[in-house]
Amino acid sequence: MGRFRVQVRHLVDWAAAVYAGIIAGAVFLLVLLIAYPLATGGTPWTIFRFIGAIVLGRDVLPPPTTFDAGVMVTAVLLHFALSIIYTLVLAFIVHRWRLLISILGGALFGLCLFLINFFTFTTFFAWFYPARAWPFSLLHILFGAVAGGVYELLEKDVFVIEETTVS
Repeated sequence: MGRFRVQVRHLVDWAAAVYAGIIAGAVFLLVLLIAYPLATGGTPWTIFRFIGAIVLGRDVLPPPTTFDAGVMVTAVLLHFALSIIYTLVLAFIVHRWRLLISILGGALFGLCLFLINFFTFTTFFAWFYPARAWPFSLLHILFGAVAGGVYELLEKDVFVIEETTVS
Protein backbone atom coordinates (compact mmCIF):
# COMPACT_ATOMS: atom_id res chain seq x y z
CA MET A 1 0.00 0.00 0.00
CA GLY A 2 1.46 3.38 -1.04
CA ARG A 3 1.71 6.51 1.00
CA PHE A 4 0.45 9.87 -0.14
CA ARG A 5 2.44 13.06 -0.22
CA VAL A 6 0.45 16.30 -0.16
CA GLN A 7 1.89 19.47 -1.64
CA VAL A 8 0.21 22.88 -1.44
CA ARG A 9 1.11 25.55 -4.00
CA HIS A 10 0.18 29.22 -3.85
CA LEU A 11 -0.68 30.40 -7.36
CA VAL A 12 0.18 33.77 -8.84
CA ASP A 13 -2.85 35.96 -9.55
CA TRP A 14 -1.89 37.11 -13.04
CA ALA A 15 -4.90 39.42 -13.42
CA ALA A 16 -3.95 41.24 -10.21
CA ALA A 17 -0.41 41.56 -11.56
CA VAL A 18 -1.65 43.17 -14.79
CA TYR A 19 -3.80 45.66 -12.88
CA ALA A 20 -0.95 46.39 -10.47
CA GLY A 21 1.35 47.02 -13.45
CA ILE A 22 -1.10 49.48 -14.95
CA ILE A 23 -1.55 51.32 -11.64
CA ALA A 24 2.17 51.39 -10.83
CA GLY A 25 2.94 52.50 -14.39
CA ALA A 26 0.40 55.32 -14.09
CA VAL A 27 1.85 56.48 -10.77
CA PHE A 28 5.38 56.37 -12.26
CA LEU A 29 4.33 58.37 -15.31
CA LEU A 30 2.32 60.91 -13.32
CA VAL A 31 5.17 61.61 -10.89
CA LEU A 32 7.63 61.77 -13.78
CA LEU A 33 5.46 64.20 -15.75
CA ILE A 34 5.15 66.50 -12.74
CA ALA A 35 8.72 66.21 -11.45
CA TYR A 36 10.67 66.29 -14.73
CA PRO A 37 9.59 69.78 -15.82
CA LEU A 38 10.03 71.11 -12.27
CA ALA A 39 13.53 69.64 -11.98
CA THR A 40 14.78 70.48 -15.46
CA GLY A 41 12.68 73.37 -16.67
CA GLY A 42 11.92 71.27 -19.76
CA THR A 43 8.58 70.13 -21.11
CA PRO A 44 6.88 66.84 -20.28
CA TRP A 45 6.92 65.98 -24.00
CA THR A 46 10.65 65.28 -23.68
CA ILE A 47 9.87 62.19 -21.60
CA PHE A 48 7.48 60.85 -24.23
CA ARG A 49 10.05 61.47 -26.96
CA PHE A 50 12.75 59.61 -24.98
CA ILE A 51 10.48 56.60 -24.46
CA GLY A 52 9.04 56.70 -27.97
CA ALA A 53 12.52 56.81 -29.50
CA ILE A 54 13.13 53.27 -28.24
CA VAL A 55 10.64 52.08 -30.87
CA LEU A 56 10.59 54.94 -33.37
CA GLY A 57 14.31 55.70 -33.48
CA ARG A 58 16.44 58.75 -32.76
CA ASP A 59 14.60 60.95 -35.27
CA VAL A 60 11.87 61.72 -32.71
CA LEU A 61 14.27 62.99 -30.06
CA PRO A 62 14.18 66.69 -29.18
CA PRO A 63 14.43 69.34 -30.33
CA PRO A 64 11.69 70.30 -30.74
CA THR A 65 10.10 69.15 -27.52
CA THR A 66 6.58 69.73 -28.72
CA PHE A 67 3.56 67.45 -28.62
CA ASP A 68 3.47 64.70 -31.25
CA ALA A 69 0.49 62.33 -31.10
CA GLY A 70 2.30 59.41 -32.76
CA VAL A 71 5.25 59.66 -30.40
CA MET A 72 2.91 60.05 -27.43
CA VAL A 73 0.83 56.96 -28.26
CA THR A 74 3.94 54.87 -28.93
CA ALA A 75 5.58 56.00 -25.69
CA VAL A 76 2.48 55.37 -23.58
CA LEU A 77 1.91 51.91 -25.08
CA LEU A 78 5.56 50.95 -24.58
CA HIS A 79 5.63 52.36 -21.05
CA PHE A 80 2.55 50.42 -19.96
CA ALA A 81 3.65 47.25 -21.74
CA LEU A 82 6.95 47.35 -19.85
CA SER A 83 5.17 48.22 -16.60
CA ILE A 84 2.93 45.18 -16.96
CA ILE A 85 5.81 42.86 -17.92
CA TYR A 86 7.93 44.06 -15.00
CA THR A 87 5.02 43.64 -12.60
CA LEU A 88 4.30 40.12 -13.88
CA VAL A 89 7.89 39.24 -12.98
CA LEU A 90 7.55 40.96 -9.59
CA ALA A 91 4.27 39.15 -8.86
CA PHE A 92 5.97 35.82 -9.50
CA ILE A 93 8.59 36.80 -6.94
CA VAL A 94 6.34 38.24 -4.20
CA HIS A 95 3.10 36.25 -4.52
CA ARG A 96 3.84 34.16 -1.42
CA TRP A 97 4.50 37.18 0.78
CA ARG A 98 2.27 39.66 2.50
CA LEU A 99 1.79 43.41 2.02
CA LEU A 100 4.79 44.91 3.84
CA ILE A 101 7.29 42.44 2.43
CA SER A 102 5.81 42.86 -1.06
CA ILE A 103 6.21 46.63 -0.83
CA LEU A 104 9.81 46.31 0.39
CA GLY A 105 10.59 43.55 -2.11
CA GLY A 106 8.98 45.64 -4.83
CA ALA A 107 11.12 48.64 -3.87
CA LEU A 108 14.26 46.50 -4.12
CA PHE A 109 13.00 45.14 -7.45
CA GLY A 110 12.50 48.75 -8.64
CA LEU A 111 16.07 49.61 -7.71
CA CYS A 112 17.25 46.58 -9.69
CA LEU A 113 15.16 47.75 -12.66
CA PHE A 114 16.82 51.16 -12.46
CA LEU A 115 20.29 49.59 -12.44
CA ILE A 116 19.45 47.32 -15.37
CA ASN A 117 17.65 50.01 -17.37
CA PHE A 118 20.13 52.82 -16.88
CA PHE A 119 23.42 50.96 -16.64
CA THR A 120 22.82 48.35 -19.33
CA PHE A 121 20.22 49.59 -21.78
CA THR A 122 21.89 53.00 -22.08
CA THR A 123 24.41 51.16 -24.24
CA PHE A 124 21.65 50.83 -26.84
CA PHE A 125 19.63 53.94 -26.00
CA ALA A 126 22.25 56.55 -25.14
CA TRP A 127 19.73 59.39 -24.84
CA PHE A 128 18.76 57.96 -21.42
CA TYR A 129 22.32 58.41 -20.13
CA PRO A 130 21.61 61.80 -18.46
CA ALA A 131 18.84 60.09 -16.47
CA ARG A 132 21.38 57.92 -14.62
CA ALA A 133 20.79 59.95 -11.47
CA TRP A 134 19.34 59.41 -8.02
CA PRO A 135 15.93 61.02 -8.74
CA PHE A 136 15.29 58.39 -11.40
CA SER A 137 16.40 55.63 -9.03
CA LEU A 138 13.84 56.89 -6.49
CA LEU A 139 11.19 56.86 -9.20
CA HIS A 140 11.96 53.23 -10.02
CA ILE A 141 11.93 52.34 -6.31
CA LEU A 142 8.51 54.00 -6.07
CA PHE A 143 7.30 52.00 -9.08
CA GLY A 144 8.40 48.72 -7.53
CA ALA A 145 6.92 49.53 -4.13
CA VAL A 146 3.59 50.53 -5.66
CA ALA A 147 3.55 47.48 -7.95
CA GLY A 148 4.30 45.10 -5.07
CA GLY A 149 1.83 46.72 -2.70
CA VAL A 150 -1.01 47.01 -5.21
CA TYR A 151 -0.45 43.41 -6.32
CA GLU A 152 -0.81 42.18 -2.74
CA LEU A 153 -3.92 44.30 -2.20
CA LEU A 154 -5.56 42.98 -5.38
CA GLU A 155 -4.31 39.40 -5.19
CA LYS A 156 -6.87 36.66 -4.60
CA ASP A 157 -5.12 33.86 -2.76
CA VAL A 158 -5.53 30.61 -4.66
CA PHE A 159 -3.95 27.41 -3.45
CA VAL A 160 -3.66 24.09 -5.26
CA ILE A 161 -3.41 20.87 -3.35
CA GLU A 162 -1.63 18.06 -5.14
CA GLU A 163 -1.54 14.50 -3.88
CA THR A 164 1.03 12.08 -5.18
CA THR A 165 1.56 8.46 -4.33
CA VAL A 166 4.95 7.66 -2.85
CA SER A 167 5.99 4.02 -2.94
